[in-house]
Amino acid sequence: MELDMRFFANFRESVGQKTISREYENAENVGDVLRSLSEEYPDMELFDDDGTLRDFLTIMKDGKDITHIDGLETDVEDGTTLSVFPPVAGG
Repeated sequence: MELDMRFFANFRESVGQKTISREYENAENVGDVLRSLSEEYPDMELFDDDGTLRDFLTIMKDGKDITHIDGLETDVEDGTTLSVFPPVAGG
């Protein structure tokens, strides 16, 4: 299946571009995709040392926050777009 990934702020710098498309033959859920991305781009630091997704990240599947779906177990299908946002601060 082919997925599109969009990256923002420092994640865009880590990947070197705003959007990438990748083929994932064995990915069943968002966690599988993010683990694969973490291996490809280790400086993104998506996971803590114990393998849990960092709390401050926002991951969107087709515009919906995965925390309001099934978290890392959220299914992915061909054509899914995942967006990866770093922490946002401002004032």
